[in-house]
Amino acid sequence: MATRGIQQLQKLRIRYCEHGGSSSTIRQYLQQSPTSPTNHLFQFATSHPSIQIIIKPRNGHHPYIQGEYLTGSSKQICVKNCSEARIKEVMSMLVNTSGRKITRLGGLAVRGDCVSVQGVWTPMLNLGKEESFDVKIVE
Repeated sequence: MATRGIQQLQKLRIRYCEHGGSSSTIRQYLQQSPTSPTNHLFQFATSHPSIQIIIKPRNGHHPYIQGEYLTGSSKQICVKNCSEARIKEVMSMLVNTSGRKITRLGGLAVRGDCVSVQGVWTPMLNLGKEESFDVKIVE
């Protein structure tokens, strides 16, 4: 995601295990030939030249994809036993986010500082009936 025209994602780290079964899909994803038309990583790198892509094995651990942003924050998403479509989705999601925490704006109810123009309801304001009633003023 670009904020004021500046791409927020700086680095994309792909970490995987060379032997583990949970990393088998990401290993297949990374071992595709660069000249192959189905190589998404090569197409991703050429379409986003400002993003540094770092691929490192991390044996004995589950695979993950981590994005580091200009703000200094990072997001890490586990991709163990995920399909190639999910890996592509995670990479595009990391590119399209700003890296900031999601903050809640406002509360549940709408509250104002002004008192209602209509006033406060009282039982004497039952104007739907035609009956008259006695009003007694106590001093």
